[in-house]
Amino acid sequence: MESRVLLATTNGWSPAIPTRPKQGLATPILCTGFSCRRRGRAVPLRSRGSASRGQCAPLEAKGADKDSEVLVALNGEEEGKKRKGWIHFVGIGGSGLSALALLALKQGFEVSGSDIMWSIFMDELHEAGARLSIGHSASNMERNAGSGLPDVVVVSSAIPADNEEIVHAKLMDIPIYKRDDWLRKITDKYRVIAISGTHGKTTTAAMLSYVLGAMGDDLIAVVGANVPQFSGGNIISGSGPNFVLEADEYDSCFLGLSPYIAVVTNVEWDHVDIFEDEEAVQNIFRRFVRQIRTGGHLILCGDSAGAYALLNDSRQATVSCNVISTSTTLNHGYSITTYGLSSKNDWHASSITRNSQGGQDYVLYYKACQIACISLMLPGVHNVLNSLAVFATVAALVTDGHCVHETINSVRNHLSKFEGVSRRFELIGKVNGCQIYDDYAHHPTEVHAVLQAARQKFPSEPLWVVFQPHTFSRLAALVKDFATALSDADYVIITETYAAREINNLNASESHLATLIRGPSTEYIPRLEDVIDKLALKIPSNMDQDTIILTLGPGDVATVGPELLRRMQKDHKISDNGGALCCRPRGKLLLTWA
Repeated sequence: MESRVLLATTNGWSPAIPTRPKQGLATPILCTGFSCRRRGRAVPLRSRGSASRGQCAPLEAKGADKDSEVLVALNGEEEGKKRKGWIHFVGIGGSGLSALALLALKQGFEVSGSDIMWSIFMDELHEAGARLSIGHSASNMERNAGSGLPDVVVVSSAIPADNEEIVHAKLMDIPIYKRDDWLRKITDKYRVIAISGTHGKTTTAAMLSYVLGAMGDDLIAVVGANVPQFSGGNIISGSGPNFVLEADEYDSCFLGLSPYIAVVTNVEWDHVDIFEDEEAVQNIFRRFVRQIRTGGHLILCGDSAGAYALLNDSRQATVSCNVISTSTTLNHGYSITTYGLSSKNDWHASSITRNSQGGQDYVLYYKACQIACISLMLPGVHNVLNSLAVFATVAALVTDGHCVHETINSVRNHLSKFEGVSRRFELIGKVNGCQIYDDYAHHPTEVHAVLQAARQKFPSEPLWVVFQPHTFSRLAALVKDFATALSDADYVIITETYAAREINNLNASESHLATLIRGPSTEYIPRLEDVIDKLALKIPSNMDQDTIILTLGPGDVATVGPELLRRMQKDHKISDNGGALCCRPRGKLLLTWA
């Protein structure tokens, strides 16, 4: 039988009909009443109408605003009555602002922008038609003919108030939006699904967006990294009403949102240049979840002590597992669902095992009910947690709990095909007995998670790590935690810190970090060029056993893997078509951070 899963759109458009997965070992085991059947007969989901006997409601948020048309013309007129405006983005090379700029381009706006150096995110913008400038100058806000000015200037959180372009915009009376204000403006008329948390929000947002899109939802999505399975790079430019957004706590940016669903993957102390301690981070997340719309949902990882602490004001309610529902209601008027590895959570996973794809399989539970066997292509327990967040979120979009059977089958099917996100345990290439991976990890918890994933995928191979700290403040505050996380490797190189927006006035010392790491052989090699030289000489020349090389950090450490492959190709005279070299094409890799 074929199953239909409808994710609500304002016009009732019916999505493609996915095929039910073949029955076998992964066949869901469902509790009594947990299905979409009436009198023993399967019932398809309809594209219109409310739930009634023999009919399931579409995935439409209760109480959501049905008007999905946004007043997109910057002059305040409705779309189509006048031209779309010109938006200039200052700090356009960062992951957050570049996605918003690309979305504006796809929606028909004229887009320009500037940054201090080129980033990989600017490649897509350039190809899509944005006018990009390296360096900041008032002249960047002029067309080639020198006529006209932008209608709006949008500014990255990392840009200081005395920036030349900001000063010029103020003088010319051009409206200026910080990223949080701009997010509020562009999401106001949509049903926002905000993915927040100290770690994991990029992969979770990408995973959720991919699944919803594959299920037929004409969603909008903005993700803070390129997703190879997105045709738009790091965005999906649908018509809504669902708008999946990676919601960043840096500079309180996510406080500009009023989400219908807020996902909190975890809460830990990070961005130590902004938040003085963990309590400050807790406070900002408390403010964020209070902005959830009445009748909305809070979905959080119950295994995270920081995330679970957000439930201090909640009151418990008991719900049967016969129909999937939310388990807790806050006084603020939204429902709560928890997920995690512990069976105390509403959605939880057990029996996690490595599969033949290098990913992992697990058994999905809702409360005491065994729901389905899940297979992921991605390694690491953290990706199991990310996938649980997706199940919980999609279930929250279903208006009739008896219809979740069909929906979960579809989510399960599409999750098994999700290939991941750029710079998240990304394979750069294989050459001469080594495999090189790259990851964005820059917090001790993230470093530990990616090393754990590498050990799961490669249980017997030597693991070499090149770690570039990101910001002096984070290194100084978390140096002991970094040392503990990096001790899981076999060989560690620490490089000079990628300073981003900071100067070193905290006496942060990379060499001190190197001395604190216990177990693996560790070196401090400041320059990336010297790191490449060292690795090229040290990598074993035999191909009997692979050495796994993992580069970690948001900065230009991402250039190490591709350059090392090129060096080894030259030194060992390996041709591209000789079968010994496999290298993924990369764009310009000097990254900026916003």
